[in-house]
This record gives sequence, structure tokens and C-alpha cells, in this order.
Amino acid sequence: MSDKKEKGWKEIPEGGLILEAGNSVEYKTGGWRTYKPRWLEDKCIHCLTCWIMCPDAAIKVEDGKVVGIDYDYCKGCGICSKSCPVKDKAIIMETEGENDE
Repeated sequence: MSDKKEKGWKEIPEGGLILEAGNSVEYKTGGWRTYKPRWLEDKCIHCLTCWIMCPDAAIKVEDGKVVGIDYDYCKGCGICSKSCPVKDKAIIMETEGENDE
């Protein structure tokens, strides 16, 4: 048995508190998604609608063009796919792990 005493409820900080500003990069929140967006580069018109609509800033953009998706932070909500104006969609949603390389 451990000699370590568990903290009581008065000693534990309230949940959801941000104790330091700018620490969100430490929390990679994409690991619990069920669906994963797959960006189809050949269909993308680089309108950046997906980038604007993404609530987690998971769409990677360089020099005004989409270059990929940051899966460390993407939660698989599908907003990027739903907002894509391309007729056959430049971002499609797949089950997590379906087409992993």
C-alpha cells in the first residue's frame, strides 16, 4: 500500500481552469475524435472557407493556400467538410484509422 495520501476536494483546483496564459499548445486534443477529415489536394480551390470555419484552427495554411490538417488539434467535428463549397468536396470525413498510412 502506498504512503501517499490522496488530495481532498478542497486541495484540488476547479476543473476547466486555465492557470497559465498561452498554454493551449500543450494540450493536443485531437486524440479522441471518431471521424477524421481527409483533405483532397487535387480538388481544393484554396478558398480558405475551411480555415475560417474551423473552430480549432486545425487547417494548415501557408502563403494563402491550404497545405494540410493538423491532426494533433482536429477533433473531427466535420465543419470543414460541411463548409467546403467545392461540389464534390475537397475535404471528406472518414472513420478514424480508415485510411491511415
